[in-house]
Amino acid sequence: MTDFYFIRHGQTTANIQGLKQGTMNTEITELNETGLAQAANLRDHFDISFADQLVASPLNRTRQTAAILNEKAQLPVSYDERLLEISYGDWDGQKNRDLEKQYPDVFDHHLHDVLPSYVALAHGESFDTVVARVKAFMTDLASQNPDQSIIVVTHGFTVKAAAMVAVQPGNVMALPEPGNTSVTKISFDGDSGQAYLWGIIRGINRFI
Repeated sequence: MTDFYFIRHGQTTANIQGLKQGTMNTEITELNETGLAQAANLRDHFDISFADQLVASPLNRTRQTAAILNEKAQLPVSYDERLLEISYGDWDGQKNRDLEKQYPDVFDHHLHDVLPSYVALAHGESFDTVVARVKAFMTDLASQNPDQSIIVVTHGFTVKAAAMVAVQPGNVMALPEPGNTSVTKISFDGDSGQAYLWGIIRGINRFI
């Protein structure tokens, strides 16, 4: 078994503005002061030096978070495009609140987040596509690195997709996206594809 520790990046200006960030990689999608502090807080309370390597999404917000987390541990770092955030297509950069008002039928109104059916309207990436690429990532890494512990710095929906690989929920909305700088542990067997979701700490700041 390979243990993956999925970590969502710190807060960004786009998070505060309520925008669909998707695969945007502009100044407003970089860590703000709170996001930088969140990453530093996680670094100080979650020592990643036990792990063998760190793999991150190539977007700036995940690169920044990974660099801060790795300041002390100095793990080998690589980047993998399969860890990118879901692309919301035409909706990238738009305000989530406005989209929910305009297209209420494709939103979960408790989570204020899109349902899988959003994809036809936004021409975005489907939930199944993200789950497939995250599963491929875990399969490859687990096959190549059996029994390793791997820190993965990625995005909210991407973490949700990894959890979906493990638990295969009948209702995908039963798994909300985790909070900024949350940690989600998933063990994955590269040969059998068996996965175990050990738990989610939705935001380290809440436990300190």
